[in-house]
Amino acid sequence: MKKTIFKGMATAIVTPMKADKSVDYEALGRFIEFQIENGINAIVAVGTTGESATLEPWEQKEVIRFTVERVAGRVPVIAGAGTNNTLHVLEYTKNACEVGADAILVVTPYYNKATQNGLIAHYTAVADASTVPVIVYNVPGRTGCNLLPQTVAKLAEHPNIVGIKEAAGNMAQVVELAALCGDKIDIYSGEDALNVPIMAMGGKGAISVLSNVVPAKAVEMTDAALAGDYEKAAALQCEMLPLIKALFSEVNPIPAKAAVAAMGFGEENVRMPLSRMEDATRAKLYEEMRKQGIDV
Repeated sequence: MKKTIFKGMATAIVTPMKADKSVDYEALGRFIEFQIENGINAIVAVGTTGESATLEPWEQKEVIRFTVERVAGRVPVIAGAGTNNTLHVLEYTKNACEVGADAILVVTPYYNKATQNGLIAHYTAVADASTVPVIVYNVPGRTGCNLLPQTVAKLAEHPNIVGIKEAAGNMAQVVELAALCGDKIDIYSGEDALNVPIMAMGGKGAISVLSNVVPAKAVEMTDAALAGDYEKAAALQCEMLPLIKALFSEVNPIPAKAAVAAMGFGEENVRMPLSRMEDATRAKLYEEMRKQGIDV
């Protein structure tokens, strides 16, 4: 029986940065405590929302190390380890394992992409090398590479591939994924607008941007879904939908970083080629945050 890394809501946390764009560990530590105090079920460090693409390998390792030490076993820590170069993924995987991550999250290769056979070879190499479980991550809107359900079914045969973060935005694909391998691999929503629908198809929870901002309410939603109270879960999903839209009104993690900074966790600094949030979208984001009871 494969290990389930977590059930419920995992936050793909932002990486707070100082004015010089170095990591703000003081703010990161406070933000981790805020997440745990609000009941989050797992934390994902240096994922897309954590600006993994512009963190140097040594920075990624140190952010993961810091997160693991600050969390201190209270919830699982999942480390982002994906790039479009398999050799680099193996390096990042080794680093994450060395500093104590509970699992790794590996996005499909972007830009150069891969065939489905290439994806099987890529993930098999990573899973063979990793000393912790692997969650694969499908987000074709960012990578240009779609991990098909039939391919996931093959990957699910590997004992060290335990989950998939599914963010294709295609519920028909989620249904096919559940039909082919729902009992062989844990399915997590990777798209906040579809958290409850994916859980209704057997998903174990979500890996979320939304929960950076409203962790307690996001946990309440996934708790309701896990308990089979889909009426309550659906109501919460709909209530938070305007905030979800605002958080994706510009490229993630620009709005999430703006929101977290407005909540007092560091400054609104991102690394190029990302830029600070524009005034019009920022005003809408703050409006939706205030509707959720957040003082900004």
